Amino acid sequence: MTRRLAAAVLVLALPLAACSTLDAINPFAKKSGPKMAELQPISATTEARVEWREGVGKSELYVFTPAVVGSSVYAAGENGTVLRIDEGRVVWKANAEQVLSGGVGANADIVVVGSRKGDVLAFAAADGKLLWKAKASSEILAPPAVGEGLVVVRSSDSRVTGYSASDGQRKWVYQRPAPALALRFAGQPLIDGKYVFVGFPGGKLVALLNDNGTAVWDGTVALPKGATETDRIADISSAPVISGRTICAVAYQGRVACFDLGNGSLVWARDMSSARGMTVDQRYVYVTDDKGAVHALDLATGSSIWKQDKLFLRGVTAPAVARGLVVVADVQGVVHFLNRDDGSFAARVTTDGSPVVAPLRAAGNALVLQTRNGGVFAVAAQ
Repeated sequence: MTRRLAAAVLVLALPLAACSTLDAINPFAKKSGPKMAELQPISATTEARVEWREGVGKSELYVFTPAVVGSSVYAAGENGTVLRIDEGRVVWKANAEQVLSGGVGANADIVVVGSRKGDVLAFAAADGKLLWKAKASSEILAPPAVGEGLVVVRSSDSRVTGYSASDGQRKWVYQRPAPALALRFAGQPLIDGKYVFVGFPGGKLVALLNDNGTAVWDGTVALPKGATETDRIADISSAPVISGRTICAVAYQGRVACFDLGNGSLVWARDMSSARGMTVDQRYVYVTDDKGAVHALDLATGSSIWKQDKLFLRGVTAPAVARGLVVVADVQGVVHFLNRDDGSFAARVTTDGSPVVAPLRAAGNALVLQTRNGGVFAVAAQ
């Protein structure tokens, strides 16, 4: 396989969610091997439902994650549409007038999306009016992060740029060397207090000062290893998560690792590969691995609490937590509610039948998700 073809395969690695390895998405490979698990009937212990749905336009090859601020949901589609939805009602609709590739980041004042041309566009949260436009160094694949007076954008060339949230003026740029190959899927930066946390290709989690972009510490989540460039992909392609004084991240072909928030010292790590991501609560870390199994790990030690493996190769999203349940969605648009204590199935609800790739977002007692066909759904369990 040439480097150009390998890069093209990696472009599709995450959107084709049912495939668990790079070999599985090689268009020239024989279509044999393990098959996606069929869903079996469950004995529901709670009632799940779709509370509302809207449409924003298809995602095509990109991954769009809705943003939730209070009771408002902001969503975007590749066609340039940006929506504000309050309790299932569209409050405003804006048009970015170009192809979008990354979104959405928001706070109470602004809504930010990114384009495949590297444009950063900020809209007023109140009425959808375009406030400012800035330029990043390349295509934007991750949702921008908004907070502490900053908009932080990660572009596809591994540059992280901080902009003033008020006017889009560039404040700083941070860059790490990029490996020869990387997954074409990037996690949203995380702003917490005076720090911005970003995971990079090559397995490093970096803490930056949000006032000037200076690196304070970096932690090793994974070390690239193997004979080929494909084998050596060890990317943090999902957002890190924080609970108390602990920050955790997971890498493809790497580990789950948790660090001290202040100084970056390693708390614990264990081998696990995930390009989908994780979430955390006060007790457990929840991770979806590359075969579709959902794991609960002890936050303090990393020891295994439970594993739900009945969603094999179903392209399962990163977990989310709501009302004491762990929630994931899959390649057929099915949302699965798991009991937090043992991982057993508690409920199931269907959306529009198309893949859910982006993380689910908590919105009060509900969870908001976006499908590849452009459906924006709020789902909840009693």
